[in-house]
Amino acid sequence: MKISVVIPVYNEINTIGAVIERVRNVPLDKEIIVVDDCSTDGSREEIKMLSARIPSLKAFFKDRNEGKGAALRDGFKQVSGDIVIVQDADLEYYPEEYPKLIEPIVMGKADVVYGSRFLGTHRVFTFSHYVGNKILNQMTNLLYNCIFTDMETCYKAFRADIIQHLTLRSKSFGFEPEFTANVMKRGYKVYEVPISYDGRSYTEGKKITWRDGFVALYWLLRCRFESMDVGKEALLRMETVERYNDWIFERVTPWLGDRILEVGAGVGALTRKLVGKPHVIASDPSDDYVQALRKKVVESDRLRVVTYDPQRNDAVQFSGEKLDTVLCVNLLEHLEDDDAALRCFHQTLIPGGRCVLLVPACKRLFSRMDSAMGHHRRYSKRELAQKIEAAGFTLEYIRFFNLLGALGWFVNGKILRRRMLPRNQMRIFNLCVPLLKIENCLRLPFGLSLLAVGKKE
Repeated sequence: MKISVVIPVYNEINTIGAVIERVRNVPLDKEIIVVDDCSTDGSREEIKMLSARIPSLKAFFKDRNEGKGAALRDGFKQVSGDIVIVQDADLEYYPEEYPKLIEPIVMGKADVVYGSRFLGTHRVFTFSHYVGNKILNQMTNLLYNCIFTDMETCYKAFRADIIQHLTLRSKSFGFEPEFTANVMKRGYKVYEVPISYDGRSYTEGKKITWRDGFVALYWLLRCRFESMDVGKEALLRMETVERYNDWIFERVTPWLGDRILEVGAGVGALTRKLVGKPHVIASDPSDDYVQALRKKVVESDRLRVVTYDPQRNDAVQFSGEKLDTVLCVNLLEHLEDDDAALRCFHQTLIPGGRCVLLVPACKRLFSRMDSAMGHHRRYSKRELAQKIEAAGFTLEYIRFFNLLGALGWFVNGKILRRRMLPRNQMRIFNLCVPLLKIENCLRLPFGLSLLAVGKKE
């Protein structure tokens, strides 16, 4: 794997040359990306001289000083490697320990690795910094339900593809807590490894102060109580309403065959319930969700996880699979060309196969929550039936589903204008599911969703 080392620099004339040389000497395939944050002590000139003679060094120079977070964001845009490592421009950390830092990622165990200064050998530093780090670690663990020993460490290594999914806005030392909040809220697999640390004093050039502790607290709290990615957050919350997911599975089970293609598996809330079937292919258009799903289920001859976008990928991808069921729960509304997806489902199935759909219902319910979650539409009963038949299916079944949920969606989306259902409401709804199953015996006039089945004659 190729490593991209990103080094933000601000007035580090005494150390930048030595740091770059030590990074160069690490026996890994790598590129070095240096972003100078408008230094005034000669660091810019030193970096220009080094970049002229080191082919693997990419140097970028900012016109004004903005802070570590802004410099790192600029550096991340230039990354071409498979793994990214953040390296400070001082001599507090040891590049020789890169192999240990990236090992959990290379082995496929982790998406992100933190180098913990408190688990490894370290120079004795000030008690005030120790207490400040302890407070920030405990706040992080409390807010995000984790067990970090060193959230504020510079040494963070992560898969390069993760960058595009992070929401990073802090321009200063708030990068560390904001990055951590992004990683934890998105459910990435995180490891800590011990590293060596030679902490500087202020007379040696250390720049972080007690004020930056309050900046870190601000970003920890802000990120905890805001939705960074509503769609991903909604999926993660849906994973916790286990009774509701059981109810959905109970309703679709009569229509499932033995060879199933699940389209839009997301984080795997229903995938885990399909593992008893003889042949299951779980798919999603998002590579991010596919990677996360592969960490939650065990692939075998009976279960495979693939990337698949039915509006763009050809059905030939599954030729020879003899699929008798396409299960598509809450994906069709996310696709711009849902008609193309339905035609693709028809081509994928063997004669007699069924397409089982669950989609948002009632166009009048469309609200900020739909927009925030990436919904292009909600469906009327007649419209969905016509689309299913236009794709070549015979409509076997179509019913409204989840009457109580429709009422909750109306209140939260249309009246309160929220972007997401509150966690507490979802917990209460999950507890009420056994009482709601009475609608299994009713023909509802409307509901939050439509459950439909089309058969390929």
